[in-house]
Amino acid sequence: MSWQHKALWLEKITQRMMLIVGVLGLIVIYCGFFFLLFSGRSVAVIPWFFLLSPWICIYFGLTQTQQAQVVHWFLKKCKNPFKK
Repeated sequence: MSWQHKALWLEKITQRMMLIVGVLGLIVIYCGFFFLLFSGRSVAVIPWFFLLSPWICIYFGLTQTQQAQVVHWFLKKCKNPFKK
């Protein structure tokens, strides 16, 4: 196996790991956030970047074309926030 194949394999495995970590982080962090919110406890102890970090992992776990589509969708939503 050449180094190029190994590099592609490593990239694919890393992307999948980022996707898995992001989805699991999303579940754990948001379940904890909603538990604190609905139990009446303060959610001020959770920094805002903890709520964004799983989404960053998910983004980097996507392929390059999917990442470009996400950026395009996000920019379109930011220009027209009330349009579906």
